[in-house]
Amino acid sequence: MIYAYARLTVNKPDALTQYREVADSALAKHGGRVVAAAREFNALDGSPDAPDAAAILSFPDREAALAWSNDPELADVHALRRSAGRSDILLLG
Repeated sequence: MIYAYARLTVNKPDALTQYREVADSALAKHGGRVVAAAREFNALDGSPDAPDAAAILSFPDREAALAWSNDPELADVHALRRSAGRSDILLLG
């Protein structure tokens, strides 16, 4: 199992709503799923710059995560997420 951290700064909430409608099935295509998601945060240490939304994603392995990210059939889904605002996703490992 491998995880990814998704961090979004949202300037188009409607686009984010549309993305959420298709995100789960796009992740599932490559064995991925949302482990946790939040729009409210509490700093446990330091003074981090909190995003508008964040999620922890899980994938069976690194190859599945990369396949999800690079799948040409999911290009519109990724473009929709990016259209909501800034989208940063880090593969953890």
